Amino acid sequence: MDLTHNADVHFFGELNGAQYQAVTSEASRLLVLAGAGSGKTRVLVQRIAWLMTKQDVLPHRILAVTFTNKAAAEMRYRIEKIVGSTTSRLWVGTFHGLSHRILRQHADRANLPENFQIIDADDQLRLIKRLIQERGWDDEMCDPKRACGFINRQKDEGKRASALPPSSLPEITMFMELYRLYEQHCQRAAVVDFAEILLRAYELWRDNPDLLTHYQQRFTHILVDEFQDTNTIQYAWLKLLCTPDNRIMLVGDDDQSIYGWRGAKIENIHRFHKDFSDVVTVRLEQNYRSTSTILAAANALISNNAARLGKELWTQGIQGERLTLYGAFNEIDESRFIVERIRQWCHGGGSYEDIAILYRSNAQSRVLEQALRQGSIPYRVYGGLRFFDRAEIKDVLSYLRLSVNLHDDTAFERVINLPPRGIGERTLASIRDLAKVQQISLWEAAKTYLPSISAGRISNGLRQFFECVEELINNVSALTLPMLVQTVLQRSGLLTYVKTQPGERTQARVENLHELIQAASQFHQAFEENQEATYTHSAETLPSFLSEVALDAGDRDVDNESSIKMMTLHSAKGLEFPLVFLSGMEEGLFPHHRCFHERALLEEERRLCYVGITRAMRKLYLTYAEKRAFAGLSGVNRPSRFIDEIPSQLIEAVNLNAKIMMPSHSAPVKRSKLDDDFPFQLGQRVFHQRFGEGVIISGDGQGETARVQVNFAKEGKKWLVLAYAKLEPVE
Repeated sequence: MDLTHNADVHFFGELNGAQYQAVTSEASRLLVLAGAGSGKTRVLVQRIAWLMTKQDVLPHRILAVTFTNKAAAEMRYRIEKIVGSTTSRLWVGTFHGLSHRILRQHADRANLPENFQIIDADDQLRLIKRLIQERGWDDEMCDPKRACGFINRQKDEGKRASALPPSSLPEITMFMELYRLYEQHCQRAAVVDFAEILLRAYELWRDNPDLLTHYQQRFTHILVDEFQDTNTIQYAWLKLLCTPDNRIMLVGDDDQSIYGWRGAKIENIHRFHKDFSDVVTVRLEQNYRSTSTILAAANALISNNAARLGKELWTQGIQGERLTLYGAFNEIDESRFIVERIRQWCHGGGSYEDIAILYRSNAQSRVLEQALRQGSIPYRVYGGLRFFDRAEIKDVLSYLRLSVNLHDDTAFERVINLPPRGIGERTLASIRDLAKVQQISLWEAAKTYLPSISAGRISNGLRQFFECVEELINNVSALTLPMLVQTVLQRSGLLTYVKTQPGERTQARVENLHELIQAASQFHQAFEENQEATYTHSAETLPSFLSEVALDAGDRDVDNESSIKMMTLHSAKGLEFPLVFLSGMEEGLFPHHRCFHERALLEEERRLCYVGITRAMRKLYLTYAEKRAFAGLSGVNRPSRFIDEIPSQLIEAVNLNAKIMMPSHSAPVKRSKLDDDFPFQLGQRVFHQRFGEGVIISGDGQGETARVQVNFAKEGKKWLVLAYAKLEPVE
């Protein structure tokens, strides 16, 4: 219910009961469980305004912690709008920003010079590479990126090199030694990395009781947003600052904790209850975003997670439509269905801006992007790059470009030292100079330059590169396009290189590389069907494939053009859209197969699905493919267990003719017949001039895009476009 509290109404506006309780609570320990779309930002802003105007708390005594600078700026703006005065004395910022401010004010106490500098991730990696070289190790013995990740993880856990226990693993022992050297160098050079900022600020308070007391007494009110995303050092930072005399308000949602792979600890919400007494919990459960049907689906799904603090979303809004479930033949059918429903939405008066397509893995975007392009539907990949713009994809494409044209200098420069072959910038500069003087390509210059180099790592690296590219050139006329892409990945060492890189995106990059093979395979198949060829090698298909990719890269939407938003589920948190497609709802993909055997990981996958569902305001589609070629794997897929966990009365399933039928979650949704205007029927025997006799087992599309899947006796299952296939019925 909305409350109007007499004189407070003009100040607060209309808050519901739970929001008003959170804003005006006198509790010294307040945990606000803010459900999706429940107005948590409004509550935080109103709480700070209430403290300043109704409780006469001075601005400099309030500390508000957010997770992004953008959120901090928005908070300041909204507070100033309410109170009508500047918030310059208010401490609002990220953990890193606030810690940096404290270190600047007490640099000497933190054992830092006054002019210390911050190094970014690239600078940090370069420094670690240099230390590895000085130590006499090479990149293969001690991988710089893995070492960098190791050091940052230790800092996030609050661990110095001197505190780490001995390890029996040689790699970890090297990383520990490197961590020690890295600490010494940073101290001498007066630089700090991002992880160091938090750790150093925590140690400043821990080791200087008088300084800690000063800040404990200064910040009488502490507010923290997105508390479920805090890591170990951030929680320790807050715990150290908070005394029995402070009043602390934590706002978060244990059901939206989806960043465990980044170090976020969902356990911190539970630890708060254990570490602090008299915690008052306020639940913001009224949702202002979604229909009651969408919320009922989200509530049912998340109830399968154990150890929740408990929350049930509800709305005073409309009941809304049921969720629509579509079981596609394959990923191409899935993408075509999505395009069709986008068109229906827009014909009904909706706009592209209303729509988001969400997926578990970045690699899924490739087929979806292709379908949107073919349908002339503008789109943007939110929080990431289009498929063919991703670095690992461009690396493979550069090898393919060289196999077509050795004089492609841009491709040459991109991959001559990728994977690393010991060919540094100095060598490359010499090759460039030679090419400029003799007016030749970089490939020719490198060939000319090689004899002048004495035997060693650089010489060997160049020879390896030449042998690799020349072998690819020989394979162009012998291998099909997908086989050539596979050969590039294996022969160049790119696949192995990507697999061994540390960081949160390694698995996604590997999946993207496998998806490139699938893209080549589909291009190859379409080329053969259109040309009615029996076997096509890369010499015929590769130039066309590279041209199509280049045209895609050059196809960019105008900045102000309305467009579909495409993004991973992780990128979607905090956003909302009237129409949402949640694609790839299959076991092994979502939830991911890596999470099957660990409950904590599986529950985080379920929370990720919950986040996806609650992005939808009016309409939600769930789609899956019975067969999907993905990340190097293909086969018959079971629908995601998450579909089973949504009550069947909340779901309608559609078949090929878009007729409504209820799903049986234990089996995929099947199509009983083809469209009435199809010239063939399911089960009908047909003859193809190249593939011989077969049986029609499925089909989709209309008019010129109509196609059928035929199971041929000798060639197996194939999709054929009816306009080109020239199928003949067999009596």
